Amino acid sequence: MKIEQFFLEGLGHQSYFVTDEQSGSAAVIDPRRDVDIYLQAAHRAGTRITHILETHIHNDYVTGARELAVQTNANIVAGALSELAYEHQPVRDDERFSVGHLTFGVLATPGHTAEHVSYTLYESGHTTPDALFSGGSLLVGNAGRTDLMGEAMTLTLTQQQYQSLRRLLDTLPGQVRVYPTHGAGSFCASSSGVGPVRSTTIAQERLANPAALAKDEAEFVQQQIAGYIAYPTYYKYMHDTNKNGPRILGTLPTPPALSPSMVQAHIRGGMPLVDSRNREAFAHEHIPGSINVELDSSFGTYVGWILPFNTPLMLLIEDEQGCREAVVQLIRIGYERIDGYVDGGIESWKAAALPTSQLPSIDIETLYKRWSQREPLTIVDVRRPDEWNDGHIPDALHLPLGDIPLHLDLLPTDQPLAVMCRSGHRAEIAASMIAATGREVLAVRGGMPDWINSGFPISVEKTPELAGPYGHDHTHAHP
Repeated sequence: MKIEQFFLEGLGHQSYFVTDEQSGSAAVIDPRRDVDIYLQAAHRAGTRITHILETHIHNDYVTGARELAVQTNANIVAGALSELAYEHQPVRDDERFSVGHLTFGVLATPGHTAEHVSYTLYESGHTTPDALFSGGSLLVGNAGRTDLMGEAMTLTLTQQQYQSLRRLLDTLPGQVRVYPTHGAGSFCASSSGVGPVRSTTIAQERLANPAALAKDEAEFVQQQIAGYIAYPTYYKYMHDTNKNGPRILGTLPTPPALSPSMVQAHIRGGMPLVDSRNREAFAHEHIPGSINVELDSSFGTYVGWILPFNTPLMLLIEDEQGCREAVVQLIRIGYERIDGYVDGGIESWKAAALPTSQLPSIDIETLYKRWSQREPLTIVDVRRPDEWNDGHIPDALHLPLGDIPLHLDLLPTDQPLAVMCRSGHRAEIAASMIAATGREVLAVRGGMPDWINSGFPISVEKTPELAGPYGHDHTHAHP
């Protein structure tokens, strides 16, 4: 038996390729949508993918189960309560099924979602499990959040999550290796406390898991719900997409090249242009009205937070590999309407004698000088609420990045806006969005730690929530 893990940093997603080397059969657990990686693994191992296991209906990404099944003719296995609208094998608590000489057991573990199941794995001839694929239930030192199905179900699901975790911790042998689907960076965790370790054991979780540390169910429920922070906007579309069955892509979409005149016409028609270059290049020169989201592991998540779900959009990316990466990240979260990219990038735009814009910046020292002298300037802090509560600039306006599209009306129009965060990454995204509305904007170089380290004044006064039952924006890939 061999277990291979695949990790997506931006989504904090972990999937698994399990091989029975005796029979040449293999199973994939909770696959992502770009499934070539599993086909390549099967080719390397000389195995055939016969089963695709889903632990739950995912809320953070589009499943690759259907895509992989079409290409391999594998059997999709899911909990019976999932009631998927496409062909699958429904399984129930305590059932077992075979993949070659390996045996998988089904454990009902509701909580993260109502239909959630976990899978134990037994090697041939073993009477105790060797591994547990725990999905969004038992995480490394954490537990899957329970509010993704709506506020009305949160209490019930949190109580169920406690019972499910206790069942796993109390009944499985300590040496069982635990392989969760959600890892560091995932918004599906109950808090941001998931570390870089990507697997654990039952014995370790008996010492560190919130369910083990809580004195009873009531304490667990209180602690879990208190730790929830808002999740990306696109999440609310994932459940139905995955339950009904995502569209089969076949191959990765290839956006067409768009001439500068076509791009200009689309912008005038309201289509967003996402410029994925680094913030320095964007600030120096960019297409008016474009939004800057740097292409890194969190690119898709940010786009899915600030733009309407699956809205038609265009990309400005300077190389073919970057364009492919952007497309992959977007289709993983259901953004399929990528209408094209700027042929030739910013240089072709300038060659067509079309106008460009700049995004001025300001350093921390200059910001302090203007703030202390009470010059007309509004400081807009786009960090998370917990960051804000730890210390912020007195009289600054708190508007977390994820709230900006809904609350642009809160921003003044009669004076410049200096946008800041912790490191400058979120500030650049926010500043580009605000600048697209015609306001005068400055992106702050550096961030709040630099302000604090310089000894400048801070306040810890809390501000009221703007939206959502658990707060505002949660940003996982950038400080």
